[in-house]
Amino acid sequence: MSQSPPPLRALLVDDEPLARQRLASLLSRLDEPVLVAGEAGDAGAALAWLEARPGQADVVLLDIQMPGPDGLRLADKIRALSPAPQVVFVTAHTEHALKAFELEASDYLTKPVRQERLAQAMARCRKRLPAGSAAPRAVAEASATLLVQERGRVIKVPVSDILYLKAELKYVTLRTATHSYVLDDSLTELEERLGDSVIRVHRNALVARAAVRRLERRDDADGTEGWAVQVGGGEWLTVSRRQVPAVKEALVDTSRG
Repeated sequence: MSQSPPPLRALLVDDEPLARQRLASLLSRLDEPVLVAGEAGDAGAALAWLEARPGQADVVLLDIQMPGPDGLRLADKIRALSPAPQVVFVTAHTEHALKAFELEASDYLTKPVRQERLAQAMARCRKRLPAGSAAPRAVAEASATLLVQERGRVIKVPVSDILYLKAELKYVTLRTATHSYVLDDSLTELEERLGDSVIRVHRNALVARAAVRRLERRDDADGTEGWAVQVGGGEWLTVSRRQVPAVKEALVDTSRG
């Protein structure tokens, strides 16, 4: 079975927090979701982020009109970075389009951004990635966050904090060491989005690979063979027989780490 390519990683640069929040939400709902690797509210913070984390963003989604140096000046500086991420301008103003493409921007989106148009821009960025330049999936996931909604707010949960995800009725419960979140996404969608950072232990549960602590055989009263896995928070989840080898492999990887 071939492994899907690592997800595209984006740095969001906009001086309006609500604009960044909306863009992050749109990215998370794409058929091929884009991971938000970081955010910045001005050009200086964005450049500092990129210089401190070379190669950790594949694309910068960049507003043009911001306090201080504008997005066009930042895009010019981004071209000098090595490796240089692609730039997609996201702006309410259309008059800068020619200059944007002179700066070799991958695309130019106008606000309010439509989901379909954003998907096209991200597809173009994927095609323009140099062969073999994408960071390994584990690196992408280490800096990634999962966006969840709670009481009208969008919260970023670091992928590294996830213990498990379990389907219950119409929802999926995401569990960290300190909190539980209820998600509308399907378990299959989450499995595709999180990639190798999780393993499926049962048709209704995913466990973070790094959170696996113990695997025990727990036969039922009628003698039917059963298994359970303990995650970092101490909870036990049922493991289907066909997934036992994958859990054992995760245990070996965790002990090596």
